[in-house]
Amino acid sequence: MSIKVAVIGRPNVGKSTLFNRLTGTRHALVDDTPGVTRDRREGDGRIADLSFRVIDTAGLEDAFDDSLEARMRRQTERAVAEADLVFMLIDARAGITPLDSHFADWLRRVDVPVVVLANKCEGRAGAAGLAEAYSLGLGDPVPVSAEHGEGMGELYDIIRELAERKGEFGAPEPEPEPAWPGEEVELSDEMEAEPEVGPIRLAIVGRPNVGKSTLVNRLIGEDRLLTGPEAGITRDAIEVEWQYRDRPIRLVDTAGMRRKARVQEKLERLSTADTRRAVRYAHVVLLVLDGEMMLEKQDLTIARMALEEGRALVIAANKWDVIQDKNAASQMLRDRLDTSLTQVRGVPWVPVSAVRGTNLTKLLDAVLETYDRWNTRIPTAKLNRWLEGMLEAHPPPLAKGRRVKIRYMTQAKARPPTFAAFVSQATELPDSYVRYLTGGLRDEFGLVGVPIRLYLRQRANPYVDNG
Repeated sequence: MSIKVAVIGRPNVGKSTLFNRLTGTRHALVDDTPGVTRDRREGDGRIADLSFRVIDTAGLEDAFDDSLEARMRRQTERAVAEADLVFMLIDARAGITPLDSHFADWLRRVDVPVVVLANKCEGRAGAAGLAEAYSLGLGDPVPVSAEHGEGMGELYDIIRELAERKGEFGAPEPEPEPAWPGEEVELSDEMEAEPEVGPIRLAIVGRPNVGKSTLVNRLIGEDRLLTGPEAGITRDAIEVEWQYRDRPIRLVDTAGMRRKARVQEKLERLSTADTRRAVRYAHVVLLVLDGEMMLEKQDLTIARMALEEGRALVIAANKWDVIQDKNAASQMLRDRLDTSLTQVRGVPWVPVSAVRGTNLTKLLDAVLETYDRWNTRIPTAKLNRWLEGMLEAHPPPLAKGRRVKIRYMTQAKARPPTFAAFVSQATELPDSYVRYLTGGLRDEFGLVGVPIRLYLRQRANPYVDNG
């Protein structure tokens, strides 16, 4: 359904709580601190059999300069312009404030239906604020409690009436949830390739102020995300649907991740957890580096986190336009990758400038190529022919006076490429030999830049009583 509902209001009235209630998620960060939400976030809402699109917005501020608050306000104005229906939230327990009245005056002039929702109306504490809401001149206010789910029936009636007028009432098929990374490996001789469901999930990660949001805005060709010189503008992961070369991509802009020791405020801990969740559910992780301070310790920590989660990794060296000695910077980055990310050789990296739009096509092509490698499946017969050659070139070592035998190998799953080798003495095969096999897989089958998982399995001995 194409019905879009924008949720707006001054800071700390419960907009993100209502967004989470309507979408059935906890994707929007919620905290007692005013002004948690800065970018506008979209999600699929549902009440009973009614589906719609919800836009969560930043708290409205009376600012018109170039400050962060003014830029947040402009994002909210764009959300209202895109919406078919606006829910203006007020805090019924606090009553009507001058800021509520100021923005009600603005909303009366917009060409979009507006409904006032008096939030926090559970119990009797919000009764006075609900009565005051009539003074806003936006029709009858609707009492709700986003925290406790009260008033959802009234919202259903309002949205359904609009949908029926537009002739768009109906519920689409729910989108399947992505498989949870780290799922149990099931072994069989031949497994069907995992179906490619939905868009490519591309998470944009990195330290604060390296240009992640600027890069997303440049890719999609609009000022969709807040940017500016202030570090840490983005607080929660924002998803943007997009297409490149006719392939659907879900861009996920995330909050900058600082070293754990520096993260002390609760809000930043929530932002970091949200970024980790975005990485966990991503297909490809795009690590954005500051070209003038590349691959610092925190960059490597983020890269290793993505690889440990089994995600494909691509690196964007941003702000390349301001680097004086580009050859020296390129060599330094290659050396750091070779020495610090030894578990994944050949991670692709592309020098870019998000501000100027340099090399973005090359970057996106690298993302698609890495994603395809991450989905690689190798036929069992081909895999075992390769294994025979590896064993002949370098036989496994002796263990307890007998040579360890690798009898068979199969690919258990893709995304990331995961293999199982059946070994006579699995616990005796040294890690160095496992690395030898993993490196051979990477070289032979072109699995550069993606994590490879190799599990050792040992058949049970039928003559041993496990009783």
